[in-house]
Amino acid sequence: MHYFEPVILFFLLGAIAGFIRSDLKIPGVLYESLSIFLLLAIGLKGGVELARYPLLEVALPALVVVAVGALIPLVAFPILRHVGKLSRADSGSIAAHYGSVSVVTFAVGSTYLTRLGEAVEGYMTVFLVLLEFPALVIGALLARRGERNAPWGQVLHEVFAGKSLVLLLGGLAIGWAAGPSGIAPLDLVFFDLFKGLLAIFLLEMGLVAASRFADLRRAGLFLVAFAIFMPLVAAGLGLVTGLLLGLSVGGITLLATLYASASYIAAPAAMRIAVPQANPALSIGAALGITFPFNLVVGIPLYHRLAQYLHHAGG
Repeated sequence: MHYFEPVILFFLLGAIAGFIRSDLKIPGVLYESLSIFLLLAIGLKGGVELARYPLLEVALPALVVVAVGALIPLVAFPILRHVGKLSRADSGSIAAHYGSVSVVTFAVGSTYLTRLGEAVEGYMTVFLVLLEFPALVIGALLARRGERNAPWGQVLHEVFAGKSLVLLLGGLAIGWAAGPSGIAPLDLVFFDLFKGLLAIFLLEMGLVAASRFADLRRAGLFLVAFAIFMPLVAAGLGLVTGLLLGLSVGGITLLATLYASASYIAAPAAMRIAVPQANPALSIGAALGITFPFNLVVGIPLYHRLAQYLHHAGG
């Protein structure tokens, strides 16, 4: 078995191209189209799998997963504020990014587990959808505690009406309503082509991640260390939660991956409105420049190994 999932190599190619200042560029319209496709495809796949389970069977694990996930920004904020000495605005914004989740990291984790032949509970996509927004609200509250006239109507609209949540939730509903047989005619487009289009998207992510390293150099060593330390802490929460919920090895791995990921699509848009005084270069630089490649290259295989060990020890 090769160590690297092939799609990760596309990310590394993009990062190398960015570092050597290649003229390689992915057209903006293609990047936008790919992001829409990936969000919708993940939602559809989750909905199809969710149709195989009674909803009550999913409800309790979902509540537990969201409650534990809400702890992540509450842990991140004091570290950023008191250890890193960042402003309240920056601390809240970065905490929100790390409490929310990365759809692309989830997609890579799913692809990695599929390649290993590791089964995963179909309702994991429900957890992905639910974990998108609580941390954004908590991060904004932490950043703006004590302030008056915060534009909460705008913030909530940005969170709940943002494209990522609309497409994920919409795809989930369509997949659930149609079921496996109803979606079958669309399999070629949304499922068979998924991995190839994910590879092209990751090529662009590599280029973007390389461009964010300059922001991190200006931010200092603390933020770089935080961008590696925080995913490991969050992944630990995911491993323990998944084990207590009785998830499979694949399910535990994917939950740890979700908790360890950091949003760089939904969170920047929401924080731009909720905490306009925060420096987006810090949050996006950490999430996309360090945490995203760390999870792809080191984190996902590590979380899988730890899930195997815990599952075996617990069994």
